[in-house]
Amino acid sequence: MTTAIEDPLIAGMVIRRELPVHASSRRLRLLYPECPRVHGLAVMSDVSRRRWWPLQSALTTDRVDAMFRAAAAEMDSASAATQQLAATLAHAVIGRVVALFVLEGRAWDSGLENLWVHVDSEGAIDWLGVVDPTLRVLPDDVCAGGPGTVQLPGEAALATWIAHRCHRAMAPLFARLHAASGGAVSVASMWHTVGAAVVVAATQVPLLAGAGEVVAMRRGQAVLDALVRFGLPVRGPFTPRQRGRGAVQPHGTSCNLGQPCLS
Repeated sequence: MTTAIEDPLIAGMVIRRELPVHASSRRLRLLYPECPRVHGLAVMSDVSRRRWWPLQSALTTDRVDAMFRAAAAEMDSASAATQQLAATLAHAVIGRVVALFVLEGRAWDSGLENLWVHVDSEGAIDWLGVVDPTLRVLPDDVCAGGPGTVQLPGEAALATWIAHRCHRAMAPLFARLHAASGGAVSVASMWHTVGAAVVVAATQVPLLAGAGEVVAMRRGQAVLDALVRFGLPVRGPFTPRQRGRGAVQPHGTSCNLGQPCLS
């Protein structure tokens, strides 16, 4: 039986103005009650900023270099460390927002300037925050047109917006990681981790939430298709495997991301 964990940082949040993003984040936290920060989101005005830093600062500081050095020392492999960091960044920027999109048809702004990350005592990213809590929503959303939302015309438009914002955020992060790792892994391989993050969200979230898989797969596919239209190599080696509570995790090779995996 899964036990819900009372996370002290989540419990310590002070929400002065309840917005749709708060209800969505609570539902995301319930996907992994024992690890509520895995999918959950924080609004930066609700939290203390201790151990938080703006993700955009990764481009102008040595944070990525330090994370790479620590991972490479622990794993004794520059390529494995790079892949791990690429996957961590992909989950932070796109995996989390796609989880919300496939579950609720909503999305926060994943632009680099809007994202902050929280790190644990070892410097690993374990939580995501947003400065602007506004959600993009679909026309049939119960909160559409209300405070804290911007309505988009349909799923295709929302999927394209998510892909665009994540593309603009991930491209400079991957360039920075490529430089920090001395080119241990190609940027194209890093984009494969983005595709994997989308596939994992589209297949894992409905299992965890007990929600419809068809809608989730359709929405995940729409994000992948939008990324491909931007010319990004998100389809690459990937094999989903089961791990705990029906979760699907990237591992191994031999599966094309996109239509073959999501249909």
